[in-house]
Amino acid sequence: MIKTISILGSTGSIGTQALDVVSKLNIRVTALTAHSNIKLLEQQIREFNPELAVVFKEEKAKELRDKIKDTNTKILTGMEGLIEASTQKNCDLVLNSLVGMVGLKPTLSAIEAKKDVALANKETLVAGGSLVMNAVKRNGVKLYPVDSEHSAIFQCLQGAPDDKSLKKIILTASGGPFFGKTKEELKVVTKAQALNHPNWSMGEKITIDSATMMNKGLEIIEAYWLFNIPVESIDVVIHRESIIHSLIMYNDNSVIAQLGVPDMRIPIQYAITYPKRLESPVKELDLAAIGLLTFAKPDEDTFRCLSACKKALKIGKTAPAIVNGANEAANQMFREDKITFLEIGELVEKSLENIKIVEPKTLDDVIKADALARKFVINSVNK
Repeated sequence: MIKTISILGSTGSIGTQALDVVSKLNIRVTALTAHSNIKLLEQQIREFNPELAVVFKEEKAKELRDKIKDTNTKILTGMEGLIEASTQKNCDLVLNSLVGMVGLKPTLSAIEAKKDVALANKETLVAGGSLVMNAVKRNGVKLYPVDSEHSAIFQCLQGAPDDKSLKKIILTASGGPFFGKTKEELKVVTKAQALNHPNWSMGEKITIDSATMMNKGLEIIEAYWLFNIPVESIDVVIHRESIIHSLIMYNDNSVIAQLGVPDMRIPIQYAITYPKRLESPVKELDLAAIGLLTFAKPDEDTFRCLSACKKALKIGKTAPAIVNGANEAANQMFREDKITFLEIGELVEKSLENIKIVEPKTLDDVIKADALARKFVINSVNK
């Protein structure tokens, strides 16, 4: 089992739960990073005593340096800081729980430094899938999924005799707060309503992605890269209870599922301790208390982000990076009350129709596609 870990995005939902896991496993933390929450980061520094801490915003980093000058932790900033945190010599595993495209460069840097990566940053594989997976093969490192759905698939596949026996992946989706709503009803929903997730406690961006079902579209693209399976063999089913985290179907039509209470510490711990299973801080699953497990088809006509991601994956090249970048910009604008809920999906679709798609040969090609998508969304709204 690993002895040291670097956690990118330690003040977020995944990061704080990861620290809960590693503290119980007595794993040493070598680096912590945050966007701007220096109050919580200071508490984490004092508890875990990392060699390095990174604050993305420079002005916040200066403030943090003054607060923790009695410690031995070095403070860095920006992308350079994130890259140093992901390439430390004495780090066994990098857990990337950053939100958004900012996670791509640190992931690639960690892989090139021959570090194993536990990945909770969807955008890494969505935008840079071919670059990342080629780097993983070239450097001979492991990429462990942390998302509950992909961890579930990964766990189910431990019983697969070979790749040829896998027929289908079935990703479960909670449906978010707006399951069953019509387009007419969604015209007037508020940010507060969109942030009221029925099962999971997550950051604002990811919670909005759940409400639009963009998160499930991103997970389809992730699954394509992680498990080397065509989009036609990846299904999505709405499962409101969030007890079955995902399933696989073998070529004999036998279906294997991974179940558990909706607590991210299970997939986080499995990514850290794989292939071992250790005692967990998560409570036992009581099926009798739950009573019913329900399933439904997703409404892709209403939740357009899901179909846009499928289309982008089929097109390939920089199309996934475009829908991802457009969504990040539109998601933020919705949270800033600049657009309506339904306009998120409309802008994602329009970006795919209007931006030139090219073969991404370098990281710069991916970053350019992302930037063009964001610019398109901003300009469309401003018009």
